[in-house]
Amino acid sequence: MSANAVKPIRCAIYTRKSTEHGLELEFNSLHAQREACEAYIKSQTFQGWQPLSHHYDDAAYSGGNLERPALKRLLADIESQKVDVVVVYKIDRLTRSLADFAKLVEVFDARSVSFVAVTQQFNTTTSMGRLTLNVLLSFAQFERELSSERVKDKIAASRKKGKWTGGTTPLGYDIKDKKLVINAKESQAVRTIFQRYLDLKSIGALIQDLDSRKIVTKKRNTRVEKFRGGIAFTSGPLSFLLRNRVYLGEMHHAGKWFKGEHKAIIDRKVFNQAEKIRTSNTVERGKKQFATGALLMGKLFDDRGNLMSPSFTLKKGIRYRCYVSRAIWNGRNSEAGQISRVPASIETTVINGLRLSNLSDVQVRERIRDVVEKIVVTPESLNVFLKSKAGSKARSLLFPWSPKDKVRYERADGQQSAEDQKLIHAVVRAHAWLDQLKTGAVKSIHELAQATKLNEKVVRLNLRLAYLAPDITQAILEGRQGALTLSKIPQVLPLDWSEQRKVLGLST
Repeated sequence: MSANAVKPIRCAIYTRKSTEHGLELEFNSLHAQREACEAYIKSQTFQGWQPLSHHYDDAAYSGGNLERPALKRLLADIESQKVDVVVVYKIDRLTRSLADFAKLVEVFDARSVSFVAVTQQFNTTTSMGRLTLNVLLSFAQFERELSSERVKDKIAASRKKGKWTGGTTPLGYDIKDKKLVINAKESQAVRTIFQRYLDLKSIGALIQDLDSRKIVTKKRNTRVEKFRGGIAFTSGPLSFLLRNRVYLGEMHHAGKWFKGEHKAIIDRKVFNQAEKIRTSNTVERGKKQFATGALLMGKLFDDRGNLMSPSFTLKKGIRYRCYVSRAIWNGRNSEAGQISRVPASIETTVINGLRLSNLSDVQVRERIRDVVEKIVVTPESLNVFLKSKAGSKARSLLFPWSPKDKVRYERADGQQSAEDQKLIHAVVRAHAWLDQLKTGAVKSIHELAQATKLNEKVVRLNLRLAYLAPDITQAILEGRQGALTLSKIPQVLPLDWSEQRKVLGLST
């Protein structure tokens, strides 16, 4: 190598255009910017400047942020030390934000990368050069913000006149000549949704009904797959649809609704009926959740991250409290965790695990609210995550728990569960049958079976409960038998009362 050989300087050309307008032309703004940059690099050949073959072109991307694919590729190549100089046509092509430019300069300085705007000569290595750059950026940012304000004012004026100014096209409409026009097939689906809601009066039931009818969200032609729609409704989008006044032929702006240019799909009377039901359900649901006194409301989650909300189940006309995964509420059973429904007795497991059993109900509620971040239910345990204090790490506790061991549902009125009542009934009936046999009211078990219209084997099996130890019988009648249920009492009980206590797990 000769003594006067110049070290090559790798130059990356970055170009940007804010809108799609003109991109279809054979020679557009991006080409013009690149041509000017290449000419400038050629003029610096004596210093070893060489343009990189990679193109960093961002077409139709705003300079107000750094979320641009070509810019991200450029920054990645800078981190990989593949670039020595970044060349742009003007400073505002790189960014229109002072804060963003400060971040870019920090990246450039860390990798010793220079920056050049070919139509704005300044040297960023001097204080005067940096001042000049900041002044130019300030005006670029001012221009962007001024343009933004003009656009907002135009949108506000258009909306007040009922014009469609863009956004997510609602189900039931298409866009034609920048206006909302009714889509015949989709509009019928919207009418069906409102009518079925008036019939069912429940979002959860409506979700399942729409699933059976194959009514889905609006299908869209977008680059991002998750925004293409055409999927089953969930409670959030469905609730939004039911309160969207666009279907009344109105247009929204700044919290107010104005008469729109487009035609209505839903009759105002139907819309108002749906709104009345939705409001009533919201208020009633809030009252029910408050009235349940659910200790773990807002804290309990299944193992797939779904919130478990307080609910109830009906058995013989009696309501029993429980917690149900929101995935079940939304009709998405496949998205629920392994345990999607738990009885309210799970609260006792948490109270005992946190050693709060000696506190009053109010104190327990406050303690759980202040200490517990969330509780995750799994088939084997409850994972209790505690709130972290300043300067300390977050902790979690693991409480053994199994749905098989916690089958009792707690009654909403605080009385005994259905399983307790069943056991009590069986014990009382056994003693009544035994008295009938002792007094001679019935002469045999066979006669007793005929009188009760039960199988003789069932009668013999039930009579064993009349021979339970007195303290065990008393505990059952008072609801103090713990997890003991009728199904857990063996068919053959020892006559010795101490042995009974051991077998039933009630030994003292």
